[in-house]
Formats: sequence, C-alpha cells, structure tokens
Amino acid sequence: MKSVRVLNCDLDAATVQSAIDWAREWILSGRRGYICTVNVAILMMMRSNRKLQGFVDRASLVVADGQPLVWASRLQGEHALPERVTGIELVEELCALAANEGFGVYFLGAKPAVIETVAQRLAERHPGLKICGASHGYFDAAEAPKRAQMIRETGARILIVGMGVPLQEKFIEDHWEELGVELAIPVGGSFDVIAGATRRAPVWLQRIGMEWFFRLLQEPRRLWKRYLVTNTQFIFHLLLRSFGRSDIRSSSDSRTCQPRRES
Repeated sequence: MKSVRVLNCDLDAATVQSAIDWAREWILSGRRGYICTVNVAILMMMRSNRKLQGFVDRASLVVADGQPLVWASRLQGEHALPERVTGIELVEELCALAANEGFGVYFLGAKPAVIETVAQRLAERHPGLKICGASHGYFDAAEAPKRAQMIRETGARILIVGMGVPLQEKFIEDHWEELGVELAIPVGGSFDVIAGATRRAPVWLQRIGMEWFFRLLQEPRRLWKRYLVTNTQFIFHLLLRSFGRSDIRSSSDSRTCQPRRES
C-alpha cells in the first residue's frame, strides 16, 4: 500500500475494504497499533499542535476522512488517494470484522445515553459482535488510568474511542501501554451519528466535499470558527505550495508497510 503526502500528513492510499483487510491481518499477527482518520480540520490542527502531529505520524495506518484531501492528492497525478475512508464507515466495518473473527470490542466516548445506544445498535446490526464494554467519555485526568486498566481487563482487542480531537488521541497516547488492545481508533463524533443524536449529511453533499457545511448548519455556534479557520488555512497552504515547493508528494512504500507504532 502506497502513501501520499498532503501538506503535513502522510496518508495511506487505502479503500474502506483494504483498511479492513489490513486491520484483520494486523490483529491476527499479534501486533499493536492504532488507526488515524484525518480530515481538513484535523490536518490544520496538527500544524499547530505538535503532540497531535506526532500522534498521527506514529499511527500504523492513516486514512483520509475528507473528500478535499482526496482531491488534493490528485495533484500527485498517478499517486492519488483512491477514496475517502470515514471514521463512521470504519466503525461499522470493524464491528463486522470483529463479529466474524470473534474479536472483542470496547466503545469509549460520548454521553452515557449515546454510548449505550451505540452499543445496542451495533450489536443489532452485527450479530455475534462481542462487546467487552461501553462507557462514556466524560471523566477527568485522574480517572483516566482506571479507565485504561478497566479496558485492559475486559480483554478487548479493538478499542473505538469517540471523545473529540485531541482528547481522544491524548487518552490513547498517554495510556497506550495500559490499554492492552491490539488496535485502537479515535473516531471523533461518530458515536453521535450512529446513535442518531447528530444527522449525517446526504451522500451527494459528502461527494462534493461539503459534509462539513451540513455539520455546521446543525451546530453553528460550536463549529463556525473551526471550519472557517481550518478551511481557509487549508486552501491557503495548498495555494502556497502550488506557487512554491510542492508538499504533496508520494512517500516511501516502506513507511506504510512497516508499523509506525507497534509494541
């Protein structure tokens, strides 16, 4: 699997199916690592947050959760990302994989009522899914080590965390050794969408790269500044690179084939 560099991030040229195939082989091999899904907002946040940038750089698989990133990769010509791979899609497909293979899954994040609904709905959609636990994401730093130990004791092999960026990444990073799972993935607000607390944009809006606008309409006070700033920054940096040294280039295959983080 090749990877493509878009500004400050190396994105693996994965499809949803190839990402799930990769996850299956990864878990069965006994390795440990995490997946990152990067959209424009996260990409721009990484530029000013070194810890988040480092977290993504050390991920074992990084996928483009944003159509604009796929479009930007096409400036590479033949080295383009094949499709967008969203966190919501990966949650569903990882649960399908877990049900088929008998992998235990732990859900962490969102409000208590939301995470309970998520666990119920995913169990109904994926018969045989072994849910090792599901707990909300509203806890302080002092409680975090206990949460990590609790997850480890359940024997879960996959951890799906939806606590928002960068809190979810910080939790995984700080407690990686204690968690014990083979594979972790932070998925932002995906739990709210799965539970029906937040609506997802229609497919046609997703295809034209405007899903962010649909979210903005639902939560204007919370999201307007984020999207205004990050979208503007993204366009600015792409234009800057187009008039100077390109920062969109193909990176070494060996970096993708070898885990960026493994223990």
